[in-house]
Amino acid sequence: MKTVIIRALFLMAFCVLPQTVIAQRGVAQSYPAAASEKLVNGIVNVATGFVELPKNVILTSQQDGAGYGLTIGLVTGIMHTIGRTVFGALDAITFLIPTQPTVRPPYIWQDFNKETTYG
Repeated sequence: MKTVIIRALFLMAFCVLPQTVIAQRGVAQSYPAAASEKLVNGIVNVATGFVELPKNVILTSQQDGAGYGLTIGLVTGIMHTIGRTVFGALDAITFLIPTQPTVRPPYIWQDFNKETTYG
């Protein structure tokens, strides 16, 4: 009985949930395309996460001055580097459940002058 419940949960997670997520997007994107997009996004974010460090130093320096950018910008950059890398790895691992990208902007080079958000 226990294995039947576990199999039903896996069936729901890998067959029903992805279709529901795609339908909520409002975009007619196929499951393989959405899954591969999430996989590529995750891999790219893991590979380019370190770019968050200079990005945040530059952004903070432009907004608040060089001293603030080299201190608070550096700490913020380290945190965003870790965040983009970890969430990129999670997106790559869970690519079979295609959802919206966790990190915004999805790629580091998009909206380079905008601070990274998660959610």
